[in-house]
Amino acid sequence: MQTEVHVYSFSVAANVLLSFYPFLIVLISVSRMVFGMQPTLSAVQLALRDFFPDTFTSFLYTKGAHENLPLNSPTQLVSIVLLLFTANGIFEPLEVALNRVWGIRKNRSFFRNQLVSLALIFVCGGLAILSMMLTALNHASLEGVLGFGANFFPMLLFKMAAVPMAVLILFLVYFFLPNGRPPLDRTIAASIVIGVLMEVLKYASKLAWPWFQRKLENEYRIFQYSVTLIFLGFLASMLMLAGAEWAARGHRKDEVKQAGA
Repeated sequence: MQTEVHVYSFSVAANVLLSFYPFLIVLISVSRMVFGMQPTLSAVQLALRDFFPDTFTSFLYTKGAHENLPLNSPTQLVSIVLLLFTANGIFEPLEVALNRVWGIRKNRSFFRNQLVSLALIFVCGGLAILSMMLTALNHASLEGVLGFGANFFPMLLFKMAAVPMAVLILFLVYFFLPNGRPPLDRTIAASIVIGVLMEVLKYASKLAWPWFQRKLENEYRIFQYSVTLIFLGFLASMLMLAGAEWAARGHRKDEVKQAGA
């Protein structure tokens, strides 16, 4: 509930907004080199509809024609550099926040933070791309063999992999981003709990979104989709920092008990 937590979360959310479209460009460009355009679009569509409310995905898939997706953009160096820069911006305030949670007084230098952030970007982004490509492969295989259920089974596979993938990414960030090494057991526990709660947050936001989206449409007009990304990024960041705080408090209680014993 401290003010600085809101500052960190809004900073992360702003960088999520900046990195979203460059990430789509890289994601679609890499995936379609392996699977072709249609399986790639189907996989992206499954993922976006799982993570975001229907109104947001409707914006990207205008009249079902994918008009606002970066379909014809090549894998441009500018897009990759922009993605790396904005994604680095996500991890910079997160490191400061996690250091604060764990009582680590000294932050990394800017250069060292960028190196660690870059490594996390490649690992976490690689996991996301791998998940997307497996979904695309599953869709292409089922469509060619069965001719039916080509949408149901990839969605089932994606949903089954969503929580373990989120837990793994959370663990990597929780454990490697702070300028120190948090206790492994508390980090694993926080990653599992917050990974499950992230999934709950997705469904809760979808349930509440029809009412909230009408408010956004009336007040923000063409900016409603940007506000959607910022708002969801803010909620996810707050939840992630809450998990880190819970893990750190548990660790401090364990230390007190050990000292008393």
